[in-house]
Amino acid sequence: MSMFLDQVTIDVKAGKGGDGMVAFRREKYVPDGGPAGGDGGHGGAVILVVDEGLRTLMDFRFNRHFKATPGENGMSKGMHGRGAEDTYVKVPPGTTVRDAETGALLGDLVAEGQTLVVAQGGRGGRGNTRFASPRNPAPELAENGEPGQERKIELELKVLADVGLVGFPSVGKSTLLSVISSARPKIGAYHFTTLVPNLGMVTTSDGRSFAVADLPGLIEGASQGVGLGTQFLRHIERTRVILHVIDMSGMEGRDPYEDYLAINKELESHNLRLLERPQIIVANKMDMPESEANLKAFKEKLQEQKADEFADDMPIFPISAVSKKGLQALLNATADLLETTPEFPLYDEEIEEDVVHYGYQSDGPEFEITREPDATWVLSGDKIEKLFQMTNFDHDETVMRFARQLRGLGVDEALRARGAKDGDIVRIGNFEFEFVD
Repeated sequence: MSMFLDQVTIDVKAGKGGDGMVAFRREKYVPDGGPAGGDGGHGGAVILVVDEGLRTLMDFRFNRHFKATPGENGMSKGMHGRGAEDTYVKVPPGTTVRDAETGALLGDLVAEGQTLVVAQGGRGGRGNTRFASPRNPAPELAENGEPGQERKIELELKVLADVGLVGFPSVGKSTLLSVISSARPKIGAYHFTTLVPNLGMVTTSDGRSFAVADLPGLIEGASQGVGLGTQFLRHIERTRVILHVIDMSGMEGRDPYEDYLAINKELESHNLRLLERPQIIVANKMDMPESEANLKAFKEKLQEQKADEFADDMPIFPISAVSKKGLQALLNATADLLETTPEFPLYDEEIEEDVVHYGYQSDGPEFEITREPDATWVLSGDKIEKLFQMTNFDHDETVMRFARQLRGLGVDEALRARGAKDGDIVRIGNFEFEFVD
């Protein structure tokens, strides 16, 4: 399953409890006024709640600190302080929550309305009324409120791109992506890949939003595994609409129409049924002198090829990413198309992810770390090799799980202790990945 991690670390701080009060009754008709200090109220908690309307962690780019209010202090005449309201923070369904310091999993938020308390409010302090005893009938003693819990948490959302940008390198995909998406989330690099498609969240002028992935490395031969190709082609499997970006200026000395056919061939040869996806042709670089004539020729060739398998009525949107012309029309058309295009089923989702094989007893150590002369770290040992064999590396989900299992075995710490640095190559069997610290 192809996905991107949208990741963000936020600070949450619950409210402290109110302080207890030291007070005595002072009414003139009560001869010896007893203690009359009330308790402080409890502080507010910070609670995450799932909101189905959210698709991304975009909102957290701009606000990363969440603080609940403190409880009210206790008062005289035995009045207790009021407890504070909890602070609710909305997250999209599918958000995984971890403690940023320890890495401990705090929860998986999936269902609409599901909540998770990430910072507990402090208990209110007790007032002096509570400390009165026959021995000490008028205590000058009260507690301060307990501090609210404070922690850093990491939210991680697996974002499926709705729209994939395809086209040769240098046709302006990255420029287009940077211009149409207001924020460019940091894409969590997978622990086992060095290649990162860019992901942007796009909001149209009428407020609809979707995720767009730039799918680089899609060059002729990619489907045979040349270059970065196959890794990225897998990322397109889940996209519902393809924006086929073409450089209409022909500046690289290439024919825009030939480019168009070559990329479609590429999509077809990968056998991902990608040509079933609706495509929108994006004629980019229309600000260049030759572009108008080239677009005209392109449309004529497309007409001639109507009989051909590719060319149904492909909508063509002339734009200039650089001067931002024609973008709104393109984005609105894309959002319209998304609304009418169903999600594509995955054809290889028969992964039994959480089958736990009990009874597997290994006598060997869980793992050993050795270092090769070329500075590669090598992991070996029955347990790890068994886990490795039970992991299907075609699926990012299982790869992520494998990464978690390794971490659970203490591999990350052991490597760190041996001096592994960010970016070092680690090998298990014939499989290599980068150590991400």
